[in-house]
Amino acid sequence: METKVYKYLILGGGNAAGYAARALAAKGLGKSEAAIVSREAVAPYERPALSKAFLFGDPPARLPGFHTCVGGGGDRQGPEWYAENGIDLILNEEIVTADLAAKKLSSKLGTEFGFEKLIIATGCSPIVLNKLEGTDLKGIHYLRENADALELYEALQSHKGEEVLIVGGGYIGMEVGAAASIVGCKPKLVFPEEHVMPRLFFPEMGKKYEAFYMEKGVQLFNHGYLCEAFLGDEGGNLTGIKVCKNNKKETLTGKLCIIGVGARPNVQLFSDQVEMEMGGIKVNGKFESSVKDVYAIGDIATFPLKMYDGKLTRMEHVAHARQSAAHVVEALFNPTTPDYDYLPYFYSRVFSLSWQFFGENNGEPILVGDMKPKMTAFWV
Repeated sequence: METKVYKYLILGGGNAAGYAARALAAKGLGKSEAAIVSREAVAPYERPALSKAFLFGDPPARLPGFHTCVGGGGDRQGPEWYAENGIDLILNEEIVTADLAAKKLSSKLGTEFGFEKLIIATGCSPIVLNKLEGTDLKGIHYLRENADALELYEALQSHKGEEVLIVGGGYIGMEVGAAASIVGCKPKLVFPEEHVMPRLFFPEMGKKYEAFYMEKGVQLFNHGYLCEAFLGDEGGNLTGIKVCKNNKKETLTGKLCIIGVGARPNVQLFSDQVEMEMGGIKVNGKFESSVKDVYAIGDIATFPLKMYDGKLTRMEHVAHARQSAAHVVEALFNPTTPDYDYLPYFYSRVFSLSWQFFGENNGEPILVGDMKPKMTAFWV
């Protein structure tokens, strides 16, 4: 078994990993002093692009155009950047076992990685509806990685003018629904909640967005609609989905379906070795886990919100991925670094609309404006 040992080892290949590499490089590294180990085939990139201009741009966004850290105002870090900055970029390498106490990770290909300091930045994976009938039919897509987006782009192009099913009314549902409409498909958005983006929007706000979507030709099946099964033909191709609302079942037709019903942190390798909370790895204000020299950042980190008196939270957003990556590296080199002080932040772009959200949606909501051209909401 081949063994490689690094002073700083970053596990993961998404936003957080790329920004952690940027921060390490800024501190100055010797040759091969650090490494990124990723199961993806490409260098870390700005993942939000996958559900936006990647799907509908003219021309569409493609790598190497959105490698980290262009989204945060930094360099475009292609493979050559890592080599020039003392970081080994190890791609197509899936870690299958971890022994944190022994400071060892082992890959599917048989390579063993040792480390002095480990930064876990494994992100999340889409929730897969694998218990529903027909889940293996051709025409069902999930979106998380560059390879997923390439396949989905081709699928949308080949279904122009046709009905496209989108299960989920959150980020992926709204952004892919908009992209499908822009490229000329006929989207049907299916979700059980009362309105779109239920984690952040309140009903009055959600209805404003829904009216805009319907003006664009997007059909909405919500407020109780559940996807119960995928339907297909004898050739194993998707033909539609079976939905249920108030015990009434019906069929929605479509040969393409995109699922966006949430994500789960990729922490299975570590859940019995570190302290866990809220589905993620519990860390302190410097992103240290309960195991010495093991850190967690980005989507998988459950951290104390300083502005809310240390209330634990977990944030699945690129802004936190970038900032937590920079903070953990600063803490590695400077033990007196203050605890992470993060203002929750979310954003999205759909059609000609964009929105930004700061803080938490606690209290009584107040809506000002009607999106002609702007709208503002406060929680008091």
